[in-house]
Amino acid sequence: QLQVVESGGGLVQPGGSLRLSCEASQFRWDMHAAGWFRQAPGKEREGVSCLSVDGLNTSYEDSVKGRFTISRDRAKNTVYLQMNRLKPEDTGIYYCAVDRTVFGICSLRGGAYDAWGQGIQVTVSS
Repeated sequence: QLQVVESGGGLVQPGGSLRLSCEASQFRWDMHAAGWFRQAPGKEREGVSCLSVDGLNTSYEDSVKGRFTISRDRAKNTVYLQMNRLKPEDTGIYYCAVDRTVFGICSLRGGAYDAWGQGIQVTVSS
């Protein structure tokens, strides 16, 4: 059974860092594009970052550029989202998503993905 599982969330002070991890059973990240999304309270879900199949192309939402980095570990078949210099406005539920299409493209559109994790809370607060 397909499972997409996020981990690594939690509470952090402004300016701090967190690293989210995403594991997807039955999918290889070197064959499927990955995306990170988030939903803040009272707001719509937005794309945060994505990673292409070849691992060479990435995209970031403007507010996280220079602070967040998406990457993967092939051996562990895990995708990461390193989040630095966190701000209170980064608070929300973060979701990992998989594009089931083999060799799909990196996209920040939610509609490009068809397998989602259950989400993990990230809270940035003093």
